Amino acid sequence: MSTEPQTAATKQQVSLDFRAGRWIEHWNPEDPGQWEREGRPIARRNLSWSIFAEFLGFVVWQLWSIVVVQLPAAGFRFDTSQTFWLISMPSLIGATLRIPYTFTVSRFGGRNWTVVSALLLLIPTLGLAACVANPSTPFWLMLLVAGLSGFGGGNFASSMANITFFYPAKEKGWALGLNAAGGNLGAAVSQLAVPVVVSLTAVVMIGGTGANGTSGALAMAGLMWVPLILIAAFGAWRNMNNLSNAKGDLAGSLAALKEPHLWIVAFLYIGTFGSFIGFGGVFPKLIHDIFPAYSAFALGPAALSLAFLGPLVGSLSRPYGGRLADRFGGARITVTSFAVMAVATLALIATLPLKSFWLFLALFLVLFAASGVGNGSTYRMIPVIFARASRAAHSGATPSYTARLSSAALGLISAIGAYGGFVIPQLLGASSSATGSYVPAFFGFVGAYALMLIVSWACYLRRGSAVARTGA
Repeated sequence: MSTEPQTAATKQQVSLDFRAGRWIEHWNPEDPGQWEREGRPIARRNLSWSIFAEFLGFVVWQLWSIVVVQLPAAGFRFDTSQTFWLISMPSLIGATLRIPYTFTVSRFGGRNWTVVSALLLLIPTLGLAACVANPSTPFWLMLLVAGLSGFGGGNFASSMANITFFYPAKEKGWALGLNAAGGNLGAAVSQLAVPVVVSLTAVVMIGGTGANGTSGALAMAGLMWVPLILIAAFGAWRNMNNLSNAKGDLAGSLAALKEPHLWIVAFLYIGTFGSFIGFGGVFPKLIHDIFPAYSAFALGPAALSLAFLGPLVGSLSRPYGGRLADRFGGARITVTSFAVMAVATLALIATLPLKSFWLFLALFLVLFAASGVGNGSTYRMIPVIFARASRAAHSGATPSYTARLSSAALGLISAIGAYGGFVIPQLLGASSSATGSYVPAFFGFVGAYALMLIVSWACYLRRGSAVARTGA
C-alpha cells in the first residue's frame, strides 16, 4: 500500500502548539483541516485587534489634516507653504517608516509589535496637544511633531505583513481588504470627530457657540485618542498571537527589490493609495480654500466638517476592491479604477467654474471611491504576481518562500505608495503658490492616472503578457 495518503493524512492532523508569550507553532492556513478546526477563529481574533490598532494609527496619521485648518482660529499664523508642509510631513515620515516596519513582525512577532506600535502613538498625540495649546510654538517644532504622526502611517506595513500569514490564499484578498479598510477608516473618523470634540470643548471652556474655539480646546485633537490607544495596546497584548513561521528576512526583501514587478506595482499603488491618503490629507484644506462657507457646518454647539466623507467612502470601498479582484482579476479592476479616477478629476476641473460645492463634493467622492477600489485590487495583485515571480526564479519554490517574498513585497510596496500622500499636498501647495489655483495640479494628476492605466494594462492585462496568464 502506498504511504503517500498516510503522509498527507499525518500532515493534516498536525495540531497547533501554543507556547509562552502567545506564540503559535505549526501554523498552516492552507491545511483545510487545521483551518476549519482551529485556524479560522484565531485568525479572526487577530484580525479584529489588528484592525482596531491600525485604525488608531490612521487616526493619528491624519490628525494634522484637520488641525491645520483650525490653527488660525487658535492664534497661529503660518503661510500657505508652511500649512502644506504640516499636512504632508506625516505622510513623508509614515511612508519612510513603513520600510523598517515591514521587518518588525518577523523580528518581534505580530502581537508583540502591535502592542509596541500602538503605544508609540502616544508620542505624537501628546506632542500635538502640547504644541497647539501654545500659539507661540515655533514652526520647526510643529513640523517635528507633525512628522512624529508618521508612526501611525508605519503601522500599516507591519499590520498587513502580519495578517497575510494568518489567512489562506483564497481568503487573503478579503482579509487584507478588511484590515486595510478598517485602518483607512481612521482617516475619516479623525476628520469627523476632531472638529466636533474641539468645538464642544471650546464651548465648555469659553461658553457660547464658537465653531473653532481656542488653542486650549484644540489640544483635545490629540488628547481624545489617548484612552483608545491604551485599550488597543492592552487588547493586542491580551488577545493577539505571534506566529513562529511568520518569517521575513533581509535576503527575502532584497530578492523582492530585485523583482521588476515590485517597482511596477509600487508605481500603481502611488496612484491608488497615494491618492487616497494624499487627497484625504488635503481635502479639509481644499474645501476651506475653494468653498470657505462650507468648511464647517453648525450642529448645535458643535462644528462638523464634511471632509470626512472622502476618506470614509475610500475606506469602505477598499475591501470591495479586494473582493472584485478575487472574482474578476486585480488587473482588470485596477485599470477600471484609474479610468474612473481620471474621468472624475477631469470632470472636477471642468465644473469648478460653476462654484457648486455639492457637485465638487460628489466628484471628489467618486474619486475617493475609485481610489479605494484600486487600493484593494492593486494590493490583491501582489501575492499572485510574486507567487509567479518566485516560481519563475526558483523552480519548485516552497509555499513558505513564496509567502515570505509576498509579505516583504506587501510592506515595501505600501511604503513606496504612501509617498503619494506627501507628493499630492506638495504639488497642490506649489500650484496654489505659483498660479493662485489648484487646477494645474489637477491636470497633472489626470496625466498620472492615464499613464498608470496604460502601465497596468500593458503589464498585467494585455493579452500575451506573462502575468496576465496567472489571473493577477
